[in-house]
Amino acid sequence: MENTKLRRRVLATATATVAVGALALAGLTGVASAGPADSAAPAVSADSLSPGLLAAMERDLGLDENEARTRIAGEYRAAAVAAGLEKSLGASYAGARVSGDKADLTVSTTDASAAALITKAGARAEVVGHSLDRLEAAKDALDKAARSKAPKNVPVWYVDVEANRVVVNATDIRAGEAFAKAAGVSGGLITVARTTEQPRALADIRGGDAYYMGGGGRCSVGFSVTRGTQNGFVTAGHCGRAGTTTTGVNQQAQGSFQGSTFPGRDYAWVATNANWVPKPLVNGYGRGDVTVAGSTPSVVGASVCRSGSTTGWHCGTIQQLNTSVTYPEGTISGVTRTSVCAEPGDSGGAYISGSQAQGVTSGGSGNCSSGGTTYFQPLLPALQAYGLTLVTSGGGQPTPTNTPTEQPGGTWAAGTSYAIGSTVTYGGSTYRCRQAHTAQPGWTPDVVPALWQRV
Repeated sequence: MENTKLRRRVLATATATVAVGALALAGLTGVASAGPADSAAPAVSADSLSPGLLAAMERDLGLDENEARTRIAGEYRAAAVAAGLEKSLGASYAGARVSGDKADLTVSTTDASAAALITKAGARAEVVGHSLDRLEAAKDALDKAARSKAPKNVPVWYVDVEANRVVVNATDIRAGEAFAKAAGVSGGLITVARTTEQPRALADIRGGDAYYMGGGGRCSVGFSVTRGTQNGFVTAGHCGRAGTTTTGVNQQAQGSFQGSTFPGRDYAWVATNANWVPKPLVNGYGRGDVTVAGSTPSVVGASVCRSGSTTGWHCGTIQQLNTSVTYPEGTISGVTRTSVCAEPGDSGGAYISGSQAQGVTSGGSGNCSSGGTTYFQPLLPALQAYGLTLVTSGGGQPTPTNTPTEQPGGTWAAGTSYAIGSTVTYGGSTYRCRQAHTAQPGWTPDVVPALWQRV
């Protein structure tokens, strides 16, 4: 069975007691302590957030500059607290989400006796009927059924942590019900909802810049990466196959696709020639470039902005994590559903929350005139799949290696790429990998429950 705990949350911390570290990664200042989630959010330093990102948040989310800074600060705080509560709640954990301009955190649990623990951590407690493990197991069953035969008239399905259900969006209700039945998923876990969505892949070295495929078409750069001494960028898999050549925004020779996955997932990486220098930047399209400081994933409800070569900067919120969506070419799993608009040619472009890289544009429905729903492929699985290092303002992440070396704390080692199911020792205990990733300094198995399970 696939991993049912595919989380897209903060990876730099695991408990509320280390929330200050997460805030520091975000470039937040004036933090004396983690504090409760509903306390006043700290200010963000003037040079830590792009003016373009703040302007786009004002346009798309109705926030002025101070409100945008406050919201981003609150979202980082909430991610840290949520990670700690997941570790504490264990099997009763049922998801987390933020709401409002101050990013108020709600954490759900199936155990009513755990409500006091959640409240003490500074979050609102909500007691529900289904754990996140159970809901994600149901969604995994739908994914498995879709791999055997892509469902007709059922474009999207996902775990909705607010509704505490697996939602199946279908253009025909009976088709959605039949899909769930064929997957063997209990009706008590599923809500089938009618939709008019018709998602499609948006295909037609700074994130958001245009590039052109040798066989025709235009997509957008995601994020600058390196692989050893080789420079390049990540983008959407549907934009090209291994060997496809590319030219850059200046129409000069750029590089070629080295790896590409689509459908199933939607990521790829392009190796560039020596004329292209990777920068930790995302194109702000006239509003100033955004600096990429890291890749800490955000939680449901968090703000997120996108840069693409067709429509430039647009912002919205994260609606659901670990979503499955069916395009004409096949089903994609593990993408994140957002309220950000996009159009053809934006594919592959950068999604970023504050200064933290989130993923690359996959596809969606609607447009930036009337609005729409868009899906992004999370970044971390792409980095892990191809052994890539994200280029950041801090110098990037450690270069992945393939073999863990013995450390004083055990066999776990920063810079190592771990697959789901891998086991390591650390501090005298054994841990099993729950999410494929490249280990970073400080992400030790004992403090990152989103990545490691003690066995």
